[in-house]
Amino acid sequence: MLGLELVVILGAAVLAGNVLARRLRVAPPVLLLLTGVLLGFVPALYGVQLPPEVVLLLFLPPLLYWGSLTTSLREIRTNLRGVILTGTVLVIVTAAAAAAAARALGMPWGPAWVLGAVVAPTDATAVGALARILPRRDLTLLRAESLINDGTALVIYGLAVGVTVGEEQFSLGRVGWLFLLAYAGGAAAGAVVAWLGLWVRGRLTDPVLATVAMLLIPFVAFLLAEAIHASGVVAVVVCGLIMSQSGPRVSRAEGRLQTQAFYTVTTFLLNGSLFVLIGLELHPALRGLTSLALTRALIDVGVVFAVLVGVRFAFLFASASAARLLDRRSQRRPLRESYRARAVSAVAGFRGAVSLAAAIAVPNTIASGAPFPYRDTIIFVTAGVVVMTLVLKGIMFPIVVRWARLPHDTEVRDERRLAETLATEEALDALPELAAELDTDPAAAERLRHEYETHLLIVRADGTEVEPAVQRDRDYTALRLALLARKRAVILRLRDEHRIDDTVLRQLQAALDMEEIRLSRRHPD
Repeated sequence: MLGLELVVILGAAVLAGNVLARRLRVAPPVLLLLTGVLLGFVPALYGVQLPPEVVLLLFLPPLLYWGSLTTSLREIRTNLRGVILTGTVLVIVTAAAAAAAARALGMPWGPAWVLGAVVAPTDATAVGALARILPRRDLTLLRAESLINDGTALVIYGLAVGVTVGEEQFSLGRVGWLFLLAYAGGAAAGAVVAWLGLWVRGRLTDPVLATVAMLLIPFVAFLLAEAIHASGVVAVVVCGLIMSQSGPRVSRAEGRLQTQAFYTVTTFLLNGSLFVLIGLELHPALRGLTSLALTRALIDVGVVFAVLVGVRFAFLFASASAARLLDRRSQRRPLRESYRARAVSAVAGFRGAVSLAAAIAVPNTIASGAPFPYRDTIIFVTAGVVVMTLVLKGIMFPIVVRWARLPHDTEVRDERRLAETLATEEALDALPELAAELDTDPAAAERLRHEYETHLLIVRADGTEVEPAVQRDRDYTALRLALLARKRAVILRLRDEHRIDDTVLRQLQAALDMEEIRLSRRHPD
């Protein structure tokens, strides 16, 4: 019964935490994490632990996939050098620095490298939840980094665990082969699954079946990559990026809407549940601490956290200075971030559930049968670092963003206006030919031409003043919405009077809802 109780508790915690966070204007992950900590004091939840395979196999694929689908591939291509540096080199440097710090604190090199690999990657879930107040370009770069760096960190982690338990021998050739297999094999697996997914999506007309296919795709990509000992993270990310580019050509409108609605709710619940579970996980991590005294463990947490912050700041500022010195091409200047923007990116190094899951997945014993050295310390320090990055950085982040005074991002609005203008103009140009092909009644064609010309006037408005066409359209939208509300009241009354069935009500209500959503999105600005 505890499984069902846990589902209810997680759902209620996610709902209450988000509602309270909006009222208090606090980042939701911070409150959700604190909620999990408080729930950990409930006796019935003492034994609740986060199985690592749940995060790595159940939570991670859909979250990474949706993050890849909804990110900007153009921004990644434009800033590919920075994404590669932060997604690979920064992770390696961070893991090495954290391992050196752990070694200085008395931990052997093997467990120290395991800890370094565990805390090195930023978390896509935390970045998406805490950094959404950033302009689109900055947020895209942080999300791209967090989508890629898990693969790098997990390769280091697997090698460090293997060496510690006696199953691996360290060599540069072995490390190079593991990285090549992880990235090349993962990218190949993701591309294959994306091709199969596009083939299946193009042949599914039922929106429910199309949504089921979209749900399966990330799990298939992750499973295929893991089967060939490649990176499941890389496979899911590559698959998502390919689907984001080619999917719109083969999917249908109703399927796209249903898939977006499904993934929006699903990822919201998964994200929130992860933060609550992290809070719950602090209690068994604390109870399992036997290698060190609590005071010493807290010192270790503070030292590792300071190293992570320092390395990230130093790397981002040093790489920016080196890029300015080595690459003086004029076309690169618009892409360079200011030092204030770099400070924002440095603060946004959030860690999350993937780090904690990797720590919990550390084996209990080594090849000789002895306990894995410092396993409890690794789990506790990782949990402490995750909490500090989410709480301290989560509180500091909005303050730093306001201090940075990042430029207002109008690119999306401008590009949307451009796309709507050109699409409407070319549709108007094609109207006579299409009307002739379809043998459309001239009155219907003229009515449609008038609607498109009115829409063209609206999208061409620069927004500096309320033009007559824009005001008329707003009045039209308001009146249509009022009429829809009246129609909805009528069909509800007819259902209550038993003059129509509930089935008819649902059909009519679905049509009215779609029209209401369309009208409500006419003025996104």
